[in-house]
Amino acid sequence: MRGEPLLDWYEAVRRPLPWRFTRDPWAILVSEVMLQQTQAARVVPHYERFLARFPSPRALAEAPAAEAIGAWSGLGYNRRVLALRAAAQVVAEQGWPPPERLQELPGVGPYTAAAVGSFAWDAPMAAVDTNVRRVIERRDGERRSPRALARRAAELVPEGRAAAWNQAMMELGATVCRPRRPDCGACPVQAGCAGPDAVAPPVRPRGERFEDSDRWARGRLLAALVAGERPPELAPERRERALAGLARDGLVVRGVGGEPRLP
Repeated sequence: MRGEPLLDWYEAVRRPLPWRFTRDPWAILVSEVMLQQTQAARVVPHYERFLARFPSPRALAEAPAAEAIGAWSGLGYNRRVLALRAAAQVVAEQGWPPPERLQELPGVGPYTAAAVGSFAWDAPMAAVDTNVRRVIERRDGERRSPRALARRAAELVPEGRAAAWNQAMMELGATVCRPRRPDCGACPVQAGCAGPDAVAPPVRPRGERFEDSDRWARGRLLAALVAGERPPELAPERRERALAGLARDGLVVRGVGGEPRLP
């Protein structure tokens, strides 16, 4: 997986996602935060609108929290924008830290730091997301702990090609080495792979319907506040749980009589 077949394949088939055509660390950080637990196709329009409104860390750092939340609304996992705004405030005041210290920014973990470091500066860092983990574990035929997987991924990054390798591995996992029905015949690095059956997929318990979850209620309440509309009818206990969660995440504050508003 270190050689040219993977990189040549990526250059030929890569999806034209907008964040793949920039070295701007701000645009890359915005994309990576948006892509957390959200499909790329859904992110694209939000990403373009958000960057048009906040083209630099300073633009978001100086914006009121309510404006940032409103610009993010509809994307889900809304507390991400508050972490992104906190990171923007640090960068606006202190500048970008070197790649090896990106995790010092609020809300930036190992994966996001490696993604931004490699895509913006080609730092020799392996960005291991769910797709990359699946590709490596299937190829090697064994499941690894996060630390062991990070070491293994770092061994595979070709010198001077970290950005291209990370993008290629993510693309391979997203479009070919899929969780279900992998297209092994289209894989550019099939030779030597242990195969998709070598590592059993994790068994996930069946959860509740999304519409019955507190996350759905929080999202609907916040969307109504952003739009200035009447909030949805919810059972009192469910409404209070949802509002308490939004307040805990810093997405709403309680005014006179306990009524919520954007911060």
